[in-house]
Amino acid sequence: MITVEKRDHHGQRVLSYTGEVIERQSDWVCLRAVFRHKEWNPGFVVFRPGDVFIEWFYSQRWYNIFQIHEGESAVIKGWYCNITRPAQLSDELIAADDLALDVFISPSGEVRLLDEDEFAQLDLTPEERQAALQAVAELTQRVTRRQPPFDAIP
Repeated sequence: MITVEKRDHHGQRVLSYTGEVIERQSDWVCLRAVFRHKEWNPGFVVFRPGDVFIEWFYSQRWYNIFQIHEGESAVIKGWYCNITRPAQLSDELIAADDLALDVFISPSGEVRLLDEDEFAQLDLTPEERQAALQAVAELTQRVTRRQPPFDAIP
């Protein structure tokens, strides 16, 4: 098991949870985690207790990717991508500073940008703001090209 810490843009812990490492390379980790919060419906997908998340965290990229499954099934509800500073990866801990901006990709490949207003309010350097926007562009390109993990999109 490994602990994941979601931090705000100041580096302060917002929440933590554990997951099971599926695969690890020098600059990324993939894990399996189970959604254990109350049901949440932001209007484009419903997160339910027991949904399985396959999560990728990268130490060289400004985002992470959560592939959301309907419970234990193979049915993919979509991909929720958090725009973050590159993750800090160790054997025991994954920590990422969330930059408010999120991208949701539907099972059909529709890309939805979220929380732009919150992102605009953050006190980031111009370089950080540019890196975050470049991360959105990179994710969009990966979806268009159906690069993993978006190769499950028809």
